[in-house]
Amino acid sequence: MTKDLNQQATAQDKQFVWHHLSNHKPYEQNDPMVIVKGEGMRVWDAKGNEYLDAVSGAVWTVNVGYGRTEIADAVRDQLVTMNYFAQTAGNIPAAQFAEKLIDKMPGMSRVYYSNSGSEANEKAFKIVRQIAEKKYGGKKHKILFRERDYHGTTITALSATGQYERKGQYGPFTPGFVEVPHCCEYRAQEGSDKANYGVWAADEIEKVILAEGPDTVGALCLEPITAGGGVIEPPQGYWDRVQEICKKYDILLHIDEVVCGLGRTGKWFGYQHYGIKPDMVTMAKGVASGYAAISCTVTTEEVFNAFKEDDQCARMGYFRDISTFGGCTAGPAAALVNMEIIEKENLLENVVHQGEYLKGRLNDLMAKYDIIGDVRGKGLFAGFELVKDRETKEPVEEGVSMAIAADCMQQGVIIGRTNRSFKEYNNTICLSPALIATKADIDQIVDALDGALSRVAPNS
Repeated sequence: MTKDLNQQATAQDKQFVWHHLSNHKPYEQNDPMVIVKGEGMRVWDAKGNEYLDAVSGAVWTVNVGYGRTEIADAVRDQLVTMNYFAQTAGNIPAAQFAEKLIDKMPGMSRVYYSNSGSEANEKAFKIVRQIAEKKYGGKKHKILFRERDYHGTTITALSATGQYERKGQYGPFTPGFVEVPHCCEYRAQEGSDKANYGVWAADEIEKVILAEGPDTVGALCLEPITAGGGVIEPPQGYWDRVQEICKKYDILLHIDEVVCGLGRTGKWFGYQHYGIKPDMVTMAKGVASGYAAISCTVTTEEVFNAFKEDDQCARMGYFRDISTFGGCTAGPAAALVNMEIIEKENLLENVVHQGEYLKGRLNDLMAKYDIIGDVRGKGLFAGFELVKDRETKEPVEEGVSMAIAADCMQQGVIIGRTNRSFKEYNNTICLSPALIATKADIDQIVDALDGALSRVAPNS
């Protein structure tokens, strides 16, 4: 019966489903992959193949692993009691999770619910624009974003994305979004201060602010660690200087934690490694580990208070925004149990411990294969760049990383990679195993990479 169901689902999928990020021409001859079961860190497809998932659902989401009945039970019980009401009113799990979340984020005070990372960032952008209108007569409306960062899939989120190929064919974009230079030390810009690169890279942001006019810039939107753009951890001195610049020019600091949030790096949030005091923090993927759709735009009380009006007749005084499924109770119900699991099982400590082991094993691979130019990351969030030559750092073509990923898949391990995001830097292998990963899991992942590299780049 199960086999028949799987075959039927594969046929239905092939005929009716439009897959994300996929060219469907090959499906005229081959079946698409259909995942039918997950348990722990492993998934099974409709043909019975088992895989170790080294990317938490392919997009950094299933942080506590598959098959968590306690989360599913909590969602089921909540939906039977009260499934939905617009967030113009409150509900019990949303109130409970907001308090629990704020307890993990000193300095922050308010949670605005929606249902995806793109939407959470859109809310933050609208907050900046409305503050600009209310406080600055509309002038301080520009939002800065960083080259190589990614902030979502909508047209406006892409307007704030520093990845050329992801934006290709989707312009024109929302005006008022301005790019600042990246901070990848391995790819340091020509003429940069190599001895003090972090401060230099932050100072480049100040140059953009001055060129645009500080009185026109309302916010700076950055990932704490660049994710899909190559797993780039900002260098020493960068974040201290960024915060000085934002304070100097009265610019809101918006940290996009959609990937790093909820334990991925070994702390609750990536920004907490660097002493950052943000004005807004956005999150999604790991908030409920994919058991229900939820995202949050979290702000300080100062930002929240900008939308309070004593005049009850002020028609446009409040934040005039709504998210339909921000009112679904499944998300916060799942998020509550997700956070409880992270605490109960000491998963932040596991991320630190296993992350160090993962980094060490990747460094061993770099010592073995010249094609690996740089190993980067923090916690269970790691990656390495593939290069033709370590001296010139010339990147390999995207086909090389595709071949490595395909080889690992044949070995039963699913890995990630930069996927048609840049003109030439689609050369990073990305790893983000669930926070429950064991030493044996890490060994299986790295051994698969070792085998793939021995075949794809045997003479490197």
